[in-house]
Amino acid sequence: MERYGSDVEVDEQRTPLIRRGREEEVQKAPACGSSRYALALLSSYGFFVVYSLRVNLSVAMVDMLNNTHQSNPNHSGTVCPRHSNPAVRKHNHTASVYNWDSETQGWILGSFFYGYILTQVPGGYLAGRFGPKWLMGFGILGTVIFTLLTPVAADLGAGYLIAVRVLEGIGEGVTFPAMYTMWAAWAPPLERSRLLTISYIGAQLGTVISLPVSGEIIFYLDWTYVFYIFGAVGLVWFVLWAFFVFDSPNTHPRISEQERLYITSSLKNELSTSASNIPWRSIVTSMPLLAIVVAHFSYNWTFYTLLTLLPTYMSDILGFSIQQNGFLSALPYLGCAVVAVLSGQIADYLRETRKYRTVIVRKSFTLIGMIGPAVFLVAAGYTGCDYTLAVTFLTISSSLGGVSASGFNINHLDIAPSYAGILLGITNTFATIPGMVGPVIARALTQQNTIEEWQIVFYIAAAIDVFGAIFYAVFGKGTVQSWAVHTSFYHAD
Repeated sequence: MERYGSDVEVDEQRTPLIRRGREEEVQKAPACGSSRYALALLSSYGFFVVYSLRVNLSVAMVDMLNNTHQSNPNHSGTVCPRHSNPAVRKHNHTASVYNWDSETQGWILGSFFYGYILTQVPGGYLAGRFGPKWLMGFGILGTVIFTLLTPVAADLGAGYLIAVRVLEGIGEGVTFPAMYTMWAAWAPPLERSRLLTISYIGAQLGTVISLPVSGEIIFYLDWTYVFYIFGAVGLVWFVLWAFFVFDSPNTHPRISEQERLYITSSLKNELSTSASNIPWRSIVTSMPLLAIVVAHFSYNWTFYTLLTLLPTYMSDILGFSIQQNGFLSALPYLGCAVVAVLSGQIADYLRETRKYRTVIVRKSFTLIGMIGPAVFLVAAGYTGCDYTLAVTFLTISSSLGGVSASGFNINHLDIAPSYAGILLGITNTFATIPGMVGPVIARALTQQNTIEEWQIVFYIAAAIDVFGAIFYAVFGKGTVQSWAVHTSFYHAD
C-alpha cells in the first residue's frame, strides 16, 4: 500500500518516520494505548456480534427440527455411527420444533443473504457521505433487534422467519462497507494488514465462540435462548460503540496529537481531494476491481457453504451430538482466526522491509488462502467415517483460508482508499450471491444425505475457489489507481 513518490516510500519503509512535505517529519505513534488500535478492538467486537448473529441459526436449526419427522431410512445418520450422547438434558426442552423439509431449511439458512446483498453498495456510499460510525452502529443494532424476534417469527411460520432473516441481512449489509470507509481514514498504509486483520478477526471469533456456546445453550436451556443471549451481547456492543468511536482522527476528542499527525500525514497523498465526485465509470470498468470481485465471490462460495451447513454435515454425516457439533464446527474457524492474525503480521513485515512489493504479497497470500482450502476440502469428502481425519482436513481447509485475509480481502484499500467502502460494497454484493444460492444448491444436492452427495458439494466449492485464485493472480494490482486519487504521487507495481 505504499503509494507515495518513490523517495517518500523508501524513507517510510526504512525508518519509523513519516514524511510531511520535504522538511518536516512526524514520529510514528506507538500502537500500545492508541486510538487506532482501540478502534480495531471495538470493531472486532462488532464483527464478533455480526457473525454470532449470522451463524447461530446454523446450530439452532439442528434442534429446531422435529426429529421424528426428519427420520427416514435414507437419513444420513446411518452413514456413520452416532457418537454417544449425554443421557438427559439438564432442563426441560420446551421450545417448539418444526416440520421443515431440506428445501425449506436451505431457504431459511440462505434468506439472510437476500437482505445482506441489498445494502452493500448503498452502505459504502452512505458511509462516505454521512460517516461510517452511526451507519455501522444502527446497522448492527437493527440486526440485534430482529435476532431477538427470531423465536416469535419461527412460531408464526417459515415465511415469517425468512422475512426476519432478510431484515437482519439488510442491517448487517452496511457493516463491512462502513468499516472499510472508516479504515480509509484511520489505518496508516504500512499498518493496514495488522489493523484490518485484528478488526476482522472478530468475524472468525464470532463463529468460533457462537457455534460451541450455542450448542451448550441449546443443551442446557433450549434453542430460543441462543437468540436472546447473543442479542444481549449485541446491545452491549452498541453502547460501547456509541460512546468510544469516531469517524476520523480529526473528530476524535481524546486522540493524542502525535497519533493524529502520524495517521493524517501517512494518508494525505492517498485520499481523493474530491470524494463527492465519485468516478463510477472508472470504478465499474476497473480490471483490478474485477479481479477482487471474482476472488471474493469464489472464496465466499466455500466459506458460506461451510458456515451455514457444517453443523448439518457434522450431525447428519459424522453423527456428532448437538454439544459435540458446536465445538467441532468451531475448530475450522478457530484455525482461520489464528492464521488470519499471523498472516497480517507477516504481510506487513514483508512490505515494511521491502522484501516484496504489495502486489506480490496480495497475490501470494490469495493463492495460498484459496487453493489450499480447496485441496483439503475435497480431501475431507474422502475420509469416510474417519472422524478425526475429516475434522482435521476441514480445520486445515478453513485455517488456510485465513491467509487470504491479507490477500484480496483488503486489496480495496490498496487500489482506491478514498472509495474503499464503495468498492467493498460492490465486491461484497457479488460475494453475497454464494450465501444466497450456496445453501440452497447444497441442500438440493444432499437430499439423501450421503457421503457421495457431499463430495459433489465439496468439488463444486473447490473448483470455484481455484478459478477465483487464478483470476486474481493474473489481473490483481497492488497500487492506487489513477482514477482514485487526484495527485501525481503514485507509482507502478
